[in-house]
Amino acid sequence: MLSNQILHKTVQDIAEITGFDCAIWDMQGLCMVRTSENLTEYESQIQDFREDTSEPEEMIEDGIGMFRVYEDGDQVYILMLKGDTEGMQMAGRMGASQIRNLLYAYKERMDKNRFVQNLLLDNLLLVDIYNQAKKMKIPAELRRVVFVIEPKNEGDILVQETLKGLYATGTKDFVTAIDEKHIILVKSLQSTDDYPQVEQIAKELVTTLNMEAMVSVRAAYGTIVEELKDVSKSYKEADMALEVGRVFYTERKILAYNELGIGRLIHQLPVSLCEMFLHEVFKDGAVDVFEEEELTTVYTFFDNNLNISETARRLYVHRNTLVYRLEKIQKKTGLDVRVFEDALTFKIAMMVADHMKYMKV
Repeated sequence: MLSNQILHKTVQDIAEITGFDCAIWDMQGLCMVRTSENLTEYESQIQDFREDTSEPEEMIEDGIGMFRVYEDGDQVYILMLKGDTEGMQMAGRMGASQIRNLLYAYKERMDKNRFVQNLLLDNLLLVDIYNQAKKMKIPAELRRVVFVIEPKNEGDILVQETLKGLYATGTKDFVTAIDEKHIILVKSLQSTDDYPQVEQIAKELVTTLNMEAMVSVRAAYGTIVEELKDVSKSYKEADMALEVGRVFYTERKILAYNELGIGRLIHQLPVSLCEMFLHEVFKDGAVDVFEEEELTTVYTFFDNNLNISETARRLYVHRNTLVYRLEKIQKKTGLDVRVFEDALTFKIAMMVADHMKYMKV
């Protein structure tokens, strides 16, 4: 069924073009939209016309015209016109035809949307993918990549509408949603496009939504696929990239599945292995023994390639103060983060600990 917004625009256009007052009634006898308030006075005539299936497809009498609108053989609306009967028949037939075309276009769009959603969720058999794609004239062999966009505010409809206006204009790109938290863009690529071009598209997405829709978003994308059947793979990778980003790369606005590094590896580890590793590194597996100052110090130390002088300068502390803080960490863990191997162990352990916290939420 069409939205009231579309129906309202339709009756306004019909009234403006034909000069007739116009209303659309549904099969429950409700006047959905109208161009004049007094059109609701004809409820009884509409009801008689709607319920009497022996009546013809249209009826014009006493300055009132009623025209049935069908979808797949079922009557869904009644278009009503009011005014001079001259020219009313043609105006009513044209108006009913316009509404039928809108219903067909809406149904076709919903069919494509449902197909893309099932494709992403891997709910289709291989033969169904190609049969339905052929029926809808969707190219089966085409380079594509899937973007998953996460608005800062859940359920932000403006993001999806903006993306549809930018990309969902043919049979190659699709914008849809599977839940209220994310919007999915299935983007077609040129045969020569590679990951630098995909990264550029992601940057444009984030910038455009921030500038035009005034919405802060994060975007993740999977690997490039060559065939329609592999779109679900790219979607799952993009979805995982967002999850990994929430845990390990909170400052990033754009996340690429093929650039997640060790974060992707840790994310896929079983909980039992993670717990075992934490017990090996930390006493009783506890990681909440560090003060915020100690963690800030050690992370800054890592960012500066284990350079004590540069780290002390960045933290505005004396060299001896920095060494004292690092030694406090050594006493708590037995790891001397000034040594590369111990620093690597500590870094990985803290990432595993963040992953465990996320899993427990």
